[in-house]
Amino acid sequence: METHQIVYLVFGIVLAFALLLDLGLLSKSNKEITIKAAIWQTLFWVALAMAFFVFMWIEEGQKLALEYLSGYLMEWSLSVDNIFVFILIFSSFHVKEKYYGRVLLIGILMAIVFRIIFITLGVALVAKFSWILYIFGVFLMYTGIKMFSSNEDDEFNPYESKVYVFLKKFLPLTPTDGDGKYMIKQNGKPMYTTLFVVVVLLASIDLVFALDSIPAVMGISKDPLVIYTSNTFAVLGLRSLFFLLRGAVNKFGYLQQGIAIVLIFIGVKMLGEHYLSMWLDKNTQVFLSLLVILTCITGSILYSVFQDKKMAKRQK
Repeated sequence: METHQIVYLVFGIVLAFALLLDLGLLSKSNKEITIKAAIWQTLFWVALAMAFFVFMWIEEGQKLALEYLSGYLMEWSLSVDNIFVFILIFSSFHVKEKYYGRVLLIGILMAIVFRIIFITLGVALVAKFSWILYIFGVFLMYTGIKMFSSNEDDEFNPYESKVYVFLKKFLPLTPTDGDGKYMIKQNGKPMYTTLFVVVVLLASIDLVFALDSIPAVMGISKDPLVIYTSNTFAVLGLRSLFFLLRGAVNKFGYLQQGIAIVLIFIGVKMLGEHYLSMWLDKNTQVFLSLLVILTCITGSILYSVFQDKKMAKRQK
């Protein structure tokens, strides 16, 4: 068995174990997740991702392992933007806190399936038409510039989203949560509850975010193994990250700008890869990408915390 096949096999086993653990132990029905539990669960998912990083280093070498780490950090940071939209969806549809964990779990499982399909299509297209990477590069630059300059007036409204409009047009919806059910019967007719709508919205919104994140990871590595694993491990930790950050996500006001700079950098890198390769070898390029991601994300978080404390002092 080749090294790549061994890594894929181990990844599949770890993924199956993680999902069984999440479904069986970490997802007790209708149980509210405390901050303490969210911290431990977040540490577990991060530790699992880092253990796989060490395994990748041993089996595949430094280059692929660092590409995986860069991709994971990229996806993880984009997850915070994801979480902000998730919070808006939950509050807009008045989802009870006891249903948060179950709804998030189903939404994330759907997101993993959709991402695998999306990555498979993307990798196949790039393998056949390599020039698509240049389109991805331009798209990432455009997205980064738009993200950097966006403001609170551009806030996402779930009721105006195309997915919700589509569901409302073609499915019988009820404004209740059906006591935790996704479908109930009213006057003998099936009606889809707000929980069903929220699950579909979570999966669709994650797919929209994947339109940014997957091309960004492709700008870091073109190896499907890196793209699959970095995406999946980041998404697996999304639920615990939601419970950990839902009360503090607004404190990271400048994280969006940090992510935007990373997207622009990767877009430029994709467009100029031919010329960049004339000056820097692949290992150096991987280190450069990792350094930029770490600097931008850490710097934007620290700056956000600094500005938040500064604003709090002014209000006293």
